[in-house]
Amino acid sequence: MIDLLISILVEIIWGFILLVFRLIAELLDFVLFPNNAKRLAAQVTGSDKFVDVPADPKVLPPAAERALAEAEQRRALTDAS
Repeated sequence: MIDLLISILVEIIWGFILLVFRLIAELLDFVLFPNNAKRLAAQVTGSDKFVDVPADPKVLPPAAERALAEAEQRRALTDAS
């Protein structure tokens, strides 16, 4: 009878220990998923670095657009000569 109780107690303890290990493993899977997904995407695309793309591109003000256009014109003139 005592052997039966001891074996039941041992099974309960091992079950609890396994439950703790499984919970830790699931937590690590949850935490590490974004990094693993980035690594998989890099392997699939052949890229050797991770690039975070901004959500929305910033719109340049008109003065900045004019300045860029003028700089491109100057660069085109210096490249042509």
